[in-house]
Amino acid sequence: MTGLFEAAAEERLRSRAPLAARLRPRSLDEVVGQRHLVGPGAPLRVLVERDRLSSVVLWGPPGSGKTTLARLVAVATKKEMVALSAVTAGVKDVREAIEGARRRLGDEARGTILFLDEVHRFNKAQQDVLLPAVEDGLIVLIGATTENPFFEVNAPLMSRATLWRLEPIGDDDMAALVRRGLDVEHAEADDETVGAVVGAAEGDARSALTTLEVAVALAAARAAARAGPVSGAPTVAVTVDDVVRARAGRLYHQGVDEHYDQVSAFIKSVRGSDPDAGLYWMARMLEAGEDARFVARRLVVLASEDIGMADPQALVVADAAARAVEMVGLPEAALNLAHAVVYLACAPKSNRVTLALGRARDDVRGGTRAEVPAHLRDSHYRAAERIGHGAGYRYPHDWPEGWVDQQYRPAALEGHVYYEPSVHGEEADVAARLWRLRLHDEGGARRRI
Repeated sequence: MTGLFEAAAEERLRSRAPLAARLRPRSLDEVVGQRHLVGPGAPLRVLVERDRLSSVVLWGPPGSGKTTLARLVAVATKKEMVALSAVTAGVKDVREAIEGARRRLGDEARGTILFLDEVHRFNKAQQDVLLPAVEDGLIVLIGATTENPFFEVNAPLMSRATLWRLEPIGDDDMAALVRRGLDVEHAEADDETVGAVVGAAEGDARSALTTLEVAVALAAARAAARAGPVSGAPTVAVTVDDVVRARAGRLYHQGVDEHYDQVSAFIKSVRGSDPDAGLYWMARMLEAGEDARFVARRLVVLASEDIGMADPQALVVADAAARAVEMVGLPEAALNLAHAVVYLACAPKSNRVTLALGRARDDVRGGTRAEVPAHLRDSHYRAAERIGHGAGYRYPHDWPEGWVDQQYRPAALEGHVYYEPSVHGEEADVAARLWRLRLHDEGGARRRI
């Protein structure tokens, strides 16, 4: 009887689950997209079917099927699967999972798969806890991440895992998935409407099915209102307008637009030298669950983009805060980020480094790539002198000022000025020094070098 009650409860839960959950594949054959990994004869499929999968990192955009693949591995393997999310789990949870794997192996001779979603949210110290268990094979780690794992996952952990790259779901596969969802929802839609769902999803299967589910509900409500109380069940025909309304409501609900607005407000507040506003927007983002490393990265970029040489220490402070996030983690690392926000907001501002890089790139991309002047070429190897390399080079340290008038660029770029320092903060000293060098009086004749 217990089994019957459990089956009935499971069936009711399945019927009430979101559409994306109801359409979750039950085998590799039902997976939409990722044929390079799970198609017939594909490497990941072969390893799963033979129960030979070792630790892996699944890297792909949201809605590409990382969690789905992990679940299918659990179904196909004889190992026990333990799932954790790096958003909510800590070192204690990981250690408990490892101890459970050790007991399971000893008592049941059964291995363990540890699925760690959002693995990039673990800092270095947290990831290091996994290393011994992964290295000796006590657990098979399946880490899922939307971030570049070469930046976000420790090198020792990456060296012990196989990286599988998942691609965004293609339009044809996504359209097939949407039509499958329409069948499940007992609805219909023309090609234009299906295309609208596909286009709005941008390769994210979960997003497509969530949008479709809301659009079907809107279409059903409209059909019911038109049919009146005496008519039978209305036909649910989803339109492009339903998709547009569903998408707008979903974005508002999930705060996607608001997320980007808050990031913009955060950067502009720090750039605008308002430390209080910068702290407010940073707190808003962190309280909403934003990855602290994302905030740290934005500060590191801002330190060079908007402060630059006006306060060279700004980059040092931002980098130190980013390293603290990796070493300490939240919630304590919020103090380090706040320190950086206040420092950067109060620092003098200059975007001259940004402008200089842009001008240099314009010359390079414009095709101005002349030969290296002979006196600047490498002269350390044998026979370099015989072909004129290094001839005429003047060593700046041989001059009293540690500087000598000398051409350092190809002749075609003579006179092109990329970096023009501002008079803000410490950059004013840089401006004065460069002015003396660029307008050097030699033999009574002033010339631009």
